[in-house]
Amino acid sequence: MAHQMLLGTLRTNVLTDPTRATGGRAASPRSSARIGRGKIALAAISDDYLPMRSTESKNRTSKGDITSLRLITAVKTPYLPDGRFDLEAYDYLINMQIEGGAEGVIVGGTTGEGHLMSWDEHIMLIGHTVNCFGTRIKVIGNTGSNSTGEAVHATEQGFAVGMHAALHINPYYGKTSTEGMIAHFKAVLPMGPTIIYNAPSRTGQDIPPPVIEALSSHPNIAGVKECVGHERVKCYTDKGISVWSGNDDECHDSRWKYGAIGVISVTSNLVPGLMHSLMHEGENATLNEKLLPLIKWLFCEPNPIPLDTALAQLGVARPVLRLPYKALPLEKRVEFVRIVDAIGREHFIGNREARVLDDEDFVSICR
Repeated sequence: MAHQMLLGTLRTNVLTDPTRATGGRAASPRSSARIGRGKIALAAISDDYLPMRSTESKNRTSKGDITSLRLITAVKTPYLPDGRFDLEAYDYLINMQIEGGAEGVIVGGTTGEGHLMSWDEHIMLIGHTVNCFGTRIKVIGNTGSNSTGEAVHATEQGFAVGMHAALHINPYYGKTSTEGMIAHFKAVLPMGPTIIYNAPSRTGQDIPPPVIEALSSHPNIAGVKECVGHERVKCYTDKGISVWSGNDDECHDSRWKYGAIGVISVTSNLVPGLMHSLMHEGENATLNEKLLPLIKWLFCEPNPIPLDTALAQLGVARPVLRLPYKALPLEKRVEFVRIVDAIGREHFIGNREARVLDDEDFVSICR
């Protein structure tokens, strides 16, 4: 009986207020007529009432809160031998970022292997991170896709589970025009604070400045993660557009000489305290030079292969890699131990000594 009464109320509300059936938008004459005949009122409720709409205010933070972040870590996703996420190890990694001074984390980005996850896994991990750490660190979910529809759906879900901002890459493989890029980003921007990610070495297509400039007046654009280099960083900072360096080997100069806000970093997975110092304590060429051998090593093969290997060598993640990634060869693992000794083990996360490990210690999974 109560269910029937509620259903009757919903029908009445939709019939007397057509905007209720369209998520607050004025109904078209066609839709009003159809609702007036009482034939699709419930369908309208199902389509527009239940999912989170991009026009609703669901944000947990403001754009300004995102543009204040100097060190954002593109955090690694560790695995159990059966292919599931190792949430105990993941939580340890996030805690180490917080203790080391990182102010934000990218969940399920390139480093976090979001491209190897199902969307169910992806949104679950974003929600888990928000639930456990969202009051202590900003959670930026990578909900980008080469499919605009998929990016919209994932971003709605990400904000629904509480992420503070979204990271969006331009459509890859099936590349598009300048106008197509702008339309793609405009489709996701209404949902909340957004960082646009330009990594042409991965997407096969640069996001040219006219695209960013066309979007820069949108109230939800927090800025750009830029991997092209210093000149592109300066191009944006001269126009008042916020930029994070996407290249660890350039981030010191981008921050202190070219006006970048900070860095979205891979290296901070291992040495968050040192990367925090690099972004917060003024120019420090000595520290930058000290970190360059580690940064060079971390990109000796495509990210995240070296990072996956390093975290296993430090004993903070199991030596389990999702295919198509395979651990670095023995000589590179030996080199990593030497780098740790040179920088100082105390600066790296974890409590165990860095080990070389044997080839057979590493497990490859395809789930």
